[in-house]
Amino acid sequence: MCQHTPKCPSADSPDREAAKVIAAHAVQGWSLLCNAVLLFEDTGEVLPDGQIVAPHRPTDTPAFTA
Repeated sequence: MCQHTPKCPSADSPDREAAKVIAAHAVQGWSLLCNAVLLFEDTGEVLPDGQIVAPHRPTDTPAFTA
């Protein structure tokens, strides 16, 4: 599907959010990526197979303590 060089990561790749945006609707808060992932501004996702990925903001991870 991707015609970019280098190719965008696939929808099942851990770095799928790095794919290029091919359509966006900022008012509604979503972007369609080249790999057919629907990415929402809250970092939630809908994958091409219909699987939903819950929002995963960097603030959702525990803080690193030394």
